[in-house]
Amino acid sequence: MSALRIVLADYVATVRALGTELHWPARSLQRFVDFLEEEGAAFITTELALRWATEPRDVQAATHARRLSIVRRFAVWVSVTDPRTEIPPQRLLPARFRRKPPHIYSESELARLMEAAASLPSRTGLRALTYETLVGLLAATGLRPGEALALDEPDVDLQQGLLAIRDTKFGKSRSVPVEESVQAALAHYACRRDVIQPHRDTQAFLVSARGRRVTGSAARRTFAKLLRTIGLRAPKEGRRIGRGPRLQDLRHTFATCRMLAWYRSGRDAERLLPALATYLGHGRVQDTYWYIEAVPELLQLAAKHQAARTSGGGQG
Repeated sequence: MSALRIVLADYVATVRALGTELHWPARSLQRFVDFLEEEGAAFITTELALRWATEPRDVQAATHARRLSIVRRFAVWVSVTDPRTEIPPQRLLPARFRRKPPHIYSESELARLMEAAASLPSRTGLRALTYETLVGLLAATGLRPGEALALDEPDVDLQQGLLAIRDTKFGKSRSVPVEESVQAALAHYACRRDVIQPHRDTQAFLVSARGRRVTGSAARRTFAKLLRTIGLRAPKEGRRIGRGPRLQDLRHTFATCRMLAWYRSGRDAERLLPALATYLGHGRVQDTYWYIEAVPELLQLAAKHQAARTSGGGQG
């Protein structure tokens, strides 16, 4: 068995352990390795990957792009143990449908976002307080933006540190525990909010400067403004908000950072992944696995973990 076939077997085993079936990609990668062996190649190159991906002439361009993306993820894995490996650049082939890669905010970017939110102008200061709390809550819990904005006061248990997420995506409800620092921040917000807006026509936990529930569209517009303020989005052109990082990416950042922390500390992320999926409210573990595919460092750490586990098993 060639070295690439051994690495492919480890890759497929690890990815399946993380919760995805990988049927079609696994078969495709087997054929890709067949192709490399026929070409007499000992390692992956961009030229060979591109030639293999575009080999079927009677398919749509999106299929070519998908074949290349499968090879690209595999190449990231292989590059951990074979530095000769070339990783095909993203967007090398056009595709009609492509899931937007998330922006993973750094700690410094999150700190700057919080500072920008705290500086938002408003007569009473409630607008700044609300958005600073919203950004912090999303970054610390991985809630969907809509879930955070839908929270009512009875849903936020400030004594137990629990958030009741009701009838959310997939029609499910769940309880989300929060750390003490988040609990304290939410209690501080509630106290200040009640002083600034003691009489409100809504039970919403997060409220606007007028004492109303913050809408999703308002949150997205304001967040885009914060991103422009700290230089993560281009200046607004006309009525268009423009492209760039999104509010939803705070959820991706939470999940990615949690998984990175597990891998870096040597914990068994494969066993912990179902718990993270439940915490995030994902319908399937595969939905959480997407974060690994989207972030090369996670894939590399998963490869190292699998290699260490295989080595340890061999020694035993």
